[in-house]
Amino acid sequence: MLKTIFTLVRGAAFRAEEEFADRSALLILDQQIRDAAAGIERARRALAIAIAQDEAEGKQLETTLARIADLEERAVAALDGGSDELAAEAAEAIAVMEADRDSIREARATFAREIAGLKATVRKSGQRFAELERGRRIAAAGESVRRLKAGSGLTVPVARLRWRSRKRPCAGCATGSSRTPRPRTPSRRWTSRTRTASLTGSRRRASAGAPARPRRACSSA
Repeated sequence: MLKTIFTLVRGAAFRAEEEFADRSALLILDQQIRDAAAGIERARRALAIAIAQDEAEGKQLETTLARIADLEERAVAALDGGSDELAAEAAEAIAVMEADRDSIREARATFAREIAGLKATVRKSGQRFAELERGRRIAAAGESVRRLKAGSGLTVPVARLRWRSRKRPCAGCATGSSRTPRPRTPSRRWTSRTRTASLTGSRRRASAGAPARPRRACSSA
């Protein structure tokens, strides 16, 4: 017995939880859709920033490469002119510029990985957003069906109103219509009783000496 009661309690709790989830489905989905939209917006903003920084690093790399090429030409010209000091200074500057070039390339590689990851995030977030929108449409349809089922009790008052309208008098009776009711034809049983009573009365009057009432001639004669 206790096991049965415990099972009933668990079933009632599960049903209540399902009903609560059904009623709160639209609210939960709306919040999830807002969160997904905010996540997509943040990912797109981060992607735009990463792309802009990568482009800036690309321009900086082009400038660095151009300066390295110019310094190499000057170093070669200094060596050809016998100016070892200028050639040494150019070599040092070239080494610094090459270090900058390598760091810029590493930064661009990092930005490329970040851009690829952000693009994947935006794509997945968009798919998740579409799934949530589709789920919301399904949940809204289910909520509409549930409301229609809950409102099916309105058919009882409508049936009562129809029953009451049938009990109301017709418009002609309520307004005093000039139509006269059809005369009711007497039944055979009632006619035979009337004739028997009249004959009995005539016999009694005849026995008492009173003149009998003349019988009416038949209309068919």
